[in-house]
Amino acid sequence: MTVETRTSDMRGSATTSSRQEGPGGLWDSVKKAAVVIGSGILFLAAFGNSLTWHLQRFWGASGDFWQNLWTKLYVMFEGHHTALFYLGTMLLPFLTFWIANALLLLVDTTGKPSFITRYRIQMDKNNPVDPAKLRHAVKSVLFNQVFISGPMVVVIYSLMNLRGNPCGPELPTFHWSLVELAVFSIAEEVMFYYSHRLFHHPSLYKHYHKQHHEWTAPIGLVSIYAHPLEHMISNMLPVVIGPVILGSHVSTTSMWYCIALVSTTISHCGYHLPFLPSPEFHDFHHLRFNQCFGVFGVLDRLHGTDSKFRQTKQYERHTLLTNLTPLNETIPDIPKKGE
Repeated sequence: MTVETRTSDMRGSATTSSRQEGPGGLWDSVKKAAVVIGSGILFLAAFGNSLTWHLQRFWGASGDFWQNLWTKLYVMFEGHHTALFYLGTMLLPFLTFWIANALLLLVDTTGKPSFITRYRIQMDKNNPVDPAKLRHAVKSVLFNQVFISGPMVVVIYSLMNLRGNPCGPELPTFHWSLVELAVFSIAEEVMFYYSHRLFHHPSLYKHYHKQHHEWTAPIGLVSIYAHPLEHMISNMLPVVIGPVILGSHVSTTSMWYCIALVSTTISHCGYHLPFLPSPEFHDFHHLRFNQCFGVFGVLDRLHGTDSKFRQTKQYERHTLLTNLTPLNETIPDIPKKGE
């Protein structure tokens, strides 16, 4: 073997090693995943028993109330469980979405109260929101809810009936509800992350996902402003797959749908409000397009698709705001040259 050949092999090995060991490489991703998962396990081990004990006491105190309420509904809809299922999985999530967004739209369209607008993440955008652009978004959202989400829930009801009665007379236990919500969240994170990244592929982005990214500064309503195909695959499937797999009770399914809609509304709302989950992560995705694809950020950390985000002021602000001072005041942007 010549000196040149050995040198070339050494360079090739070094390159391969650097790819595996460098930031964003396979080994680095595995280590990050181990840290995230390990931290979660330690947290659950340390606080799980105490937390569930307190919640169990609350559930025990109120469980009879909820069961009695459900029994009355069950008897009222005797022989009409299909209608009961649709009320819980169509009407209630629909009302939850529009009530939450009506409050946000009041601020987006009027710029008042100014107390709320102080928490706007992108201060120079949507102040107020463009009326024509908003009307178009509202029409698209209603279309997706009526003609995409509605028929999908009909199919879901048929699938869940194959597993049993999703409108059974007894509510699920407290601990089983927690297990189900955990499974739903994991399924959503995995399916949304990979389907979302798929729609960012150039061949799909320009035809489908580009519509959602017309809003570089999102508002709550934009959470389901998307091409119908994307709404079906990337918005709906990650949320509905968990209840279908587990054959969940309509009460848990309805609660999960409402939680998912409120969560995605907050992620898109454009305001980092006190005592609410931080929307900085997904807001940055709308601003930069190629970062922060997931819901919780676990898979982004694993795959290194949050690397640029973690170098920004937005990442420093990506925390729960526990006082009334906006984070863009306590953690201001770095002034641009000449300012």
